[in-house]
Amino acid sequence: MPEQHLPGGVRPRIPGRAARKSAAVGLTLAALAAGATTTAGPAVARPQTAPAAAAPGCSAAHTIEQKLSTGTTWRMCWRYDSKAGLVLENISYQPKGETKPIKVLNSARLAQIHVPYDDGKHEYYDLTGQNFAQELMELAPAECPGGTIKSVKVPDADPSHPNVKGLCTTTRSRGHAYRMHDLVQPDKTYQQQGKDLLVYTVNQVGWYEYITEWRFQDDGTVAMNVGATGSLSWEDYNAQDGRGWPIGKGAKDYATSHSHNVFWRLDFGLDGSSKTKVEQYDSTVSAPAGRQEGPTAKTTRTKVAKELAGDHKAYRWWRVVSATGKNKDGHARSYELVPGPTIRYPGRGFTKHDMYVTEYNPCELFVSHNPKCANGHPKSVDKWVGGQALTHPVVWMNVGFHHIARDEDQQPMPVHWQGFSIAPRDVTAMNPLTPKELAWQNGHWEWRS
Repeated sequence: MPEQHLPGGVRPRIPGRAARKSAAVGLTLAALAAGATTTAGPAVARPQTAPAAAAPGCSAAHTIEQKLSTGTTWRMCWRYDSKAGLVLENISYQPKGETKPIKVLNSARLAQIHVPYDDGKHEYYDLTGQNFAQELMELAPAECPGGTIKSVKVPDADPSHPNVKGLCTTTRSRGHAYRMHDLVQPDKTYQQQGKDLLVYTVNQVGWYEYITEWRFQDDGTVAMNVGATGSLSWEDYNAQDGRGWPIGKGAKDYATSHSHNVFWRLDFGLDGSSKTKVEQYDSTVSAPAGRQEGPTAKTTRTKVAKELAGDHKAYRWWRVVSATGKNKDGHARSYELVPGPTIRYPGRGFTKHDMYVTEYNPCELFVSHNPKCANGHPKSVDKWVGGQALTHPVVWMNVGFHHIARDEDQQPMPVHWQGFSIAPRDVTAMNPLTPKELAWQNGHWEWRS
């Protein structure tokens, strides 16, 4: 959204931050009620408090463990980074019927929020240049319905206020997980309402309020979303037709248009091994030939052996495959990358592709203006794709949105969500929510006599 500007491309710190935090309670509550990429319903259960035995790699205080009412348990560690904000690590998924947790991710984190303006006068890198992490917002109980708000020690924060009650963990209903009318027993219908664990924070950058949400579904899907809300800047109405949109009475004041390019970094550790494999699938559709009733489609697999800069296109998708684990049917476990709606921004090299796969390097944490590597190391993800063989792949996802403001963006601005998900592919032998009565219908089954 349009921003107040200061010399040097630094966003202003809003005066009266305590008062601003109080106002943010109403803003973010309205934003959460507005919905997300995955439909949300009312809270259904209070998450468990930290278990006595901590998750691997972290203390009990930094453990999140939730057994959902449908039988699935998610476990993970959390920590708070001085630039990325919330970082989740050692994430595992245990559906009913599995005797032990299935490791999914070593870590998951935001990797940049890039905000260039259409007039070319301002460009922001909110994670590495705008105190994103330091402006963690206090959450009121109403913003975490039925859940628990954890206290976060914010690195490099105001020494007089180092701890912020800013991390919510809660559960929600998402509607139907499945519904099936039984053809054998006409009066029998199977249906299940899905349940999710939500983990989220709210960070303020200038006039923005960013809701960073991680949604862990009971079917093994993980959805990553960032919702932008807050306020339109009352000072930034100096654009013209083609670079802005008139807000308010008449066509006098034009709010400057801009892009939101949000990046995530995923380090997979399927079944406890970082030596995962990446595969790309492409399908081609051909016109009917001869006596064929309809067109044909053929899907081909390409093993991604070297670093990749990839783009979404019709009939293309990728999956990350476990090098060590198989499900009960003997199929390799994997997670499919499921893109959300996106507008690719062509203005910078690192924004020109929808996803990148690079070989793991511990200093490569942000897709641009990466501050952790030694001098001389390339600073952006597009420069890291150099043909290196993949033994420990890291996935970077890019989801873009071109924000042309509208009258409805004031006041406050409704939340706008950007995100994607990863979906289990052969992680379990059947739907992890399958009722017992249908457990025998695996594979090519036949009617029982």
